[in-house]
Amino acid sequence: MDRSSATGRPAATAGIRCQVDIDVDGRFGWRLVAINGRSVAVSLTSYDTHARCRTAFHRLCSGHADMGGGIQHSSEGGGWVWVLWDTAGRHLARSARTYERHATCRSAYGRFRALLPELATAGTELWAQT
Repeated sequence: MDRSSATGRPAATAGIRCQVDIDVDGRFGWRLVAINGRSVAVSLTSYDTHARCRTAFHRLCSGHADMGGGIQHSSEGGGWVWVLWDTAGRHLARSARTYERHATCRSAYGRFRALLPELATAGTELWAQT
């Protein structure tokens, strides 16, 4: 069964895009955006160039199997967030929103982890602005 979209991308990643944002200090961070326009995940590290930010996102996707992650209380107060960290324990990404329920956050984390292998093979269309 072919589960590809009309664009040739796997159906699970069709319409997902990655955007690079610039903070007030002129540093770059990535944000993964779902087809409905909602942010799914954000980088927890900022980069000095747009290119380094994109490279970091690709490294995150391709190295996902070696990364840890889990659910924790939000630092802003009530609610839950998921976080992804590297082998040195540095937090690299987190959910773009806080979840009211632990189970909902755990489900979103599972979906994000399942997307990473497919995002690792995405080409320039992932970065297309729509």
